[in-house]
Amino acid sequence: MESSGFSHWLVVLVETFALLFIMLLVIAILVVIVVWVLDRNQTHNSVLRNYPVIGHFRYWFLHLGEFFRQYLYSSDREELPFNRAQRMWVYRAAKNTENTNSFGSTRDLRGEGVPFFINAAFPALGDHHVKPKPVRIGPYAREPYDHASFFNISAMSFGALSAPAVRALSFGAAKAGIWLDTGEGGLAPYHLEGGCDIIFEIGTAKYGVRTPDGKLDDQKLLAISAHKQVKMISIKLGQGAKPGMGGLLPAAKVTPEIAEIRGIPVGQDSQSPNRHLDIGNVQQLMDAIQHIRRLTGKPTGFKAVFGGLEWIDELCTEIDKRGIESAPDFIIVDGSEGGTGAAPQTLMEGVGLPLHEALPALVNLLIERGLRERIKVICSGKCITAYDVAWALSMGADFVNSARGFMLALGCIQSLQCNRNTCPTGITTQNTRLQRGLVVADKSERVAHYAKNVMHEVGIIAHSCGVEDPRELDRTHCRVVGDDGISVPLVKLFPYPPAAAQKV
Repeated sequence: MESSGFSHWLVVLVETFALLFIMLLVIAILVVIVVWVLDRNQTHNSVLRNYPVIGHFRYWFLHLGEFFRQYLYSSDREELPFNRAQRMWVYRAAKNTENTNSFGSTRDLRGEGVPFFINAAFPALGDHHVKPKPVRIGPYAREPYDHASFFNISAMSFGALSAPAVRALSFGAAKAGIWLDTGEGGLAPYHLEGGCDIIFEIGTAKYGVRTPDGKLDDQKLLAISAHKQVKMISIKLGQGAKPGMGGLLPAAKVTPEIAEIRGIPVGQDSQSPNRHLDIGNVQQLMDAIQHIRRLTGKPTGFKAVFGGLEWIDELCTEIDKRGIESAPDFIIVDGSEGGTGAAPQTLMEGVGLPLHEALPALVNLLIERGLRERIKVICSGKCITAYDVAWALSMGADFVNSARGFMLALGCIQSLQCNRNTCPTGITTQNTRLQRGLVVADKSERVAHYAKNVMHEVGIIAHSCGVEDPRELDRTHCRVVGDDGISVPLVKLFPYPPAAAQKV
């Protein structure tokens, strides 16, 4: 009897599944018919009109191909903006695990543009790396800033980044002794939470320090600069990924908290102006720098992507007229290879000078005008590994900023979804469910490890080259491979100009 009852229920179960299968099959056929009719009669897509239903596979494969290439098909040195070899170096540095290779490098040392360094015949005995010495920024400010670490966190706004990401960066920066640039989105409590040094950036919309009509509110700026952690003020004129265009924060990311910090309406797209309303020429830029420095007492400079340096030459002339104390305390040069959450492809790929041209041109101009010691040079633009940073120091940078390097340290997998609020690692999303994947205690350690390991390995390069401080690297210590596969010294590609008398 029991066997008969079991058989009965088994037959019922099989029949039920068979009926469900038939129903699903009928539904699938109906869906295919409906899609076929819609595709065949629509007029906006030629592929779907000529190949209804199956044409959709093309778009699915285009979408999925991005992920299959990353994990299955691309070699270690193929992907952009950062290939697998670069990303894995950052991941290992962030985890503080063994970062050595065996059996030789997979890097093509004959590829055009590849830099490498010239070791000294008789390096110093003792430790195999050298440490940086402090550099003073803003000697004429009431509160000059002395900072040794040459590798720091570049501008990334709260809003573009999630709260856990900003908190992890803040705690990690404090542990590594580096600064954290707020980006143009204002000063959030998460920036301050870890206790690190802060560079406050004033973007074209003046988020966090704006009046209702978008002008600078001195009282709000004074309140922000009153925080002891805020060490410098940076005026953002532009960024490498979108020169001449203001940032856009999509409405989905404008939460009540972000709106309050920035001083904007909740749940609306927030588009920054393409330039500051009150800065339309060199004279007005100098006025803004002097006003902010006098008001806050902090070293003040600006960030820009360069299309040419004629206006910097004009700036130097204006400094000669006003006096050396009027000069910007620093210039952040952002290469056109810089990243962002969202930018038109045309601007991202075709406008502005890349860092390898802009950085030496700026340094040379400051040398010519006798302002190199007075104005500190900070650079950013795809410098995520030790030899990227060492190259920038050789070119003449005093400090190197990185944004995407620290995003990778936080766990970024380069899924290219920064602008969709769907970041799978919780870094660039305001979706709390996705943010849960980013554990601040763990990721802050990785941020600190990454920064320390980059600086340590740059110190190894510097020691190998025979200098006593990483900032003593110069263009004689680095060569770059030309189009014929033969390397050329940086100093030959970018010769130093005759030095003028320094005006400090």
